[in-house]
Amino acid sequence: MGNLNVAVLGAPEYAKGLGKKSTSSDFTFYDVKQGENTVTFAEPTKYPEKLASLFYVASMADTALVVVDAIDHVLGETIVMLDALGLKDGSIILRNYITEDQIKPLLKGTAAEGYSVIQDDLNSIRGAFIERATRIGQAGAGDLDAGKGIVPVDHHFDVKGVGAVALATVVRGIIRKHDEVRVLPGDKTAEIRSIQKHDDDSDWGVRGDRVGLALKNITNDDLDRGVVLTNDDGIICSSKLTGTIHLSKYFRTPLKQGTVIHLGHWMQLVPARIDTVEPVDGGLRVALTLEKPLVHGKGESAVATCLEGGKLRVAGKIGIA
Repeated sequence: MGNLNVAVLGAPEYAKGLGKKSTSSDFTFYDVKQGENTVTFAEPTKYPEKLASLFYVASMADTALVVVDAIDHVLGETIVMLDALGLKDGSIILRNYITEDQIKPLLKGTAAEGYSVIQDDLNSIRGAFIERATRIGQAGAGDLDAGKGIVPVDHHFDVKGVGAVALATVVRGIIRKHDEVRVLPGDKTAEIRSIQKHDDDSDWGVRGDRVGLALKNITNDDLDRGVVLTNDDGIICSSKLTGTIHLSKYFRTPLKQGTVIHLGHWMQLVPARIDTVEPVDGGLRVALTLEKPLVHGKGESAVATCLEGGKLRVAGKIGIA
């Protein structure tokens, strides 16, 4: 059983022609299933109005499908976001007579530089992604021996007679039915009562799987988007951080002491105030105080965004010390 997560960017409701609509909020999922293999297409429904919508969709993706209808600041910001996330796997559809020669200068030096240009054919696109999901399923037997699981919640609700249910994508390792997991940030734990993948019951979920988790020992009020469910003791919560922001070459807004930025990691977007800032080779060394704890592993990175950045709100990437 394999699942591929695809961020569909640039053309609202393009994914409507690729799969069946499922969960919808500030981003929308469309699913397609063939046998035991599935593809989850996600679109940032509220973007460009809300930058968070773009971040959430791109951060959970294995690959991106970028539909280019115009060369404008929205496309530019999308490319910078993909670059900050390091999402190097992707495809581009060019429309409205836009050519590869026109798009190449924007992609040069970014994670999207190697994206392939493909034809605007929904059937062939859907088929190619299903084929990739099938290959993931065929190669996935060893995943059952993967390490501890990390599951950031993106939606949650209460089901009568069941209790709290979390929808999420497994970003690392494996989770199993009846696992006890920490609910971070905080000091609560929960038991995974049951697992569903695309409405089918399962005993486990591995990296890349879209899962619905029925949880025991907590309530729906204990959940929020960005909450991380994990049995990995190496995952920590930080209210203060130091690190180096590697700025996008396109970002021009000065970041200084007192500036509020947002750190994007997994399904979290946490406001943070810059306490100190010092230019260093390749970026800015900063000390940050966060509005609420960020859940992360040691030595990981986050996207740095600045909502006061004008047309470009993605500053770059921060390596967490």
